[in-house]
Amino acid sequence: MNDILYKDDCTIIPIDLANIFEKSGIKRPYDDLDRLQQMLDHANILLTAWDEEKLIRVARGLTDFSYCCYLSDLAVDQSYQKQGIGKLLIQRVQQLLNENVALILLSSPTAIDYYPKIGFDKIDNGYKIPRQK
Repeated sequence: MNDILYKDDCTIIPIDLANIFEKSGIKRPYDDLDRLQQMLDHANILLTAWDEEKLIRVARGLTDFSYCCYLSDLAVDQSYQKQGIGKLLIQRVQQLLNENVALILLSSPTAIDYYPKIGFDKIDNGYKIPRQK
């Protein structure tokens, strides 16, 4: 396999995001390109991993850069999973932040066991109002 290239200054288009969401198996609205464009427009952290010209992983987050960061998406092409790429992307997110910023996420049911392995603590004090669509 070629070396993986990590980028934090890359602009992607909704179809790129749709493709990685679909290939990762993550439940996202990959068929709604307008919504994906809004997701890209309003995120203030977008880190990507590439195998040559192929987008293989995305980390997308929302933060104030001073207190907390919500890691909204961590998606990897299934054929690249279990190679440490996700852990490296999370480390790169943390480098963009500082030690005063908590990194928070909601895990998909299929990834519940993954996050503790890469340094996340499970929390029980969260709440949500679910999406209607």
